[in-house]
Amino acid sequence: MSIFLLRHVVSGRQLVTALCALAAALGLIATLLVHSHDIETTGRQQLYADPIIAYRHSAYQEIVVTRRGDDLRLYLDGGLQFCTRDEYRYTESLVYPAVSDGARSVLVLGGGDGLAARELLRQPGIEQIVQVELDPAVIELARTTLRDVNAGSLDNPRVHVVIDDAMSWLRGAAVPPAGFDAVIVDLRDPDTPVLGRLYSTEFYALAARALAPGGLMVVQAGSPYSTPTAFWRIISTIRSAGYAVTPYHVHVPTFGDWGFALARLTDIAPTPAVPSTAPALRFLDQQVLEAATVFSGDIRPRTLDPSTLDNPHIVEDMRHGWD
Repeated sequence: MSIFLLRHVVSGRQLVTALCALAAALGLIATLLVHSHDIETTGRQQLYADPIIAYRHSAYQEIVVTRRGDDLRLYLDGGLQFCTRDEYRYTESLVYPAVSDGARSVLVLGGGDGLAARELLRQPGIEQIVQVELDPAVIELARTTLRDVNAGSLDNPRVHVVIDDAMSWLRGAAVPPAGFDAVIVDLRDPDTPVLGRLYSTEFYALAARALAPGGLMVVQAGSPYSTPTAFWRIISTIRSAGYAVTPYHVHVPTFGDWGFALARLTDIAPTPAVPSTAPALRFLDQQVLEAATVFSGDIRPRTLDPSTLDNPHIVEDMRHGWD
């Protein structure tokens, strides 16, 4: 009807021109819709030095994987999670101190890239790994784009992947009757209130319920040099949940000085040790690990109030630590 009425207002040539313009506009819109993901990825490329090979915008975060030669990197919301040139330093330091020679079952909270699971599968005697990851998009990338990096760990029959929030899972989980021999907490830095919950006294108390008697928990705790208040806050918070804690730190070139917390539900802090049954490692050995427990004067230990659900100090510590 509208076109019929237009014929009485404009000439036939003008009408044809207008219809052609409309068709071209609709075609352009359709093209943009079809290629919107490619366009978005191209826009994101300006923010990264290396070519983007995978991009996802999940319900929880922006996920970017870049590659230049053999150097592959994973970013979550713009923050670097690992670089294949040196991730073994971080991963070995995170995993092996928590795994005793007799460990059979391990709970991994976070670590959806599959790197912690990769190392656990190399350790003789590990029969069960429960991997709890919030974001299914991270798991999907771990099973595809990152598969060569993690050696296909998340598809190993000994690994059970659970898609859930770590705190929610701990509250309602069917933990094995004997508990887990080790709990590895490999979560993003707590720079938001949502992430801050996972670095609270309440969270570590829930994790304690999942541990077998004598079991060890290890937590990635950020940089004692770049974010010292956040680092020592995490140590104090874990202690407030009833653990004895040994902090340690190593040098990871792409991260700088990076710290961890090894904890046990006893009165005596655990002594970090590389299992005698560990496979050949590229970075970590007993001498390196012993040196890792020494902190220089400029990053000396301090005791702080714990971070709790009601008072999430850790969030502000992390936000201001990099200023």
